[in-house]
Amino acid sequence: QVQLVESGGGLAQAGGSLRLSCAASGSIFSVNGVGWHRQAPGKQRELVARITSIGGIVYVDSVKGRFIISRDNAKNTVYLQMNSLKPEDTAVYYCAVENRFLVPTLWGQGTQVTVSS
Repeated sequence: QVQLVESGGGLAQAGGSLRLSCAASGSIFSVNGVGWHRQAPGKQRELVARITSIGGIVYVDSVKGRFIISRDNAKNTVYLQMNSLKPEDTAVYYCAVENRFLVPTLWGQGTQVTVSS
């Protein structure tokens, strides 16, 4: 059973940066897309960024120009570089493997990101 483990969350000041990592226990990212999602208190979980198995990338409008998603298949790891952080980026961030219909099929446990103003 493949597992996903997120890391890299923590506390940052507004304008700062954090890099999240999503490590898989198997070679799954080379054949599946991966999405980074986040859920703030009292809000629905939302897709933040997605990278497909062939390298296609999409971002939610609120993070365009600030966040960068990337993938290292050799390390079975997907990253989310978050720059120019804002307090509204505060949330639990989850990575998820997606099937060919872009539906999440496997989730990590999440990592907390808190941005102070």
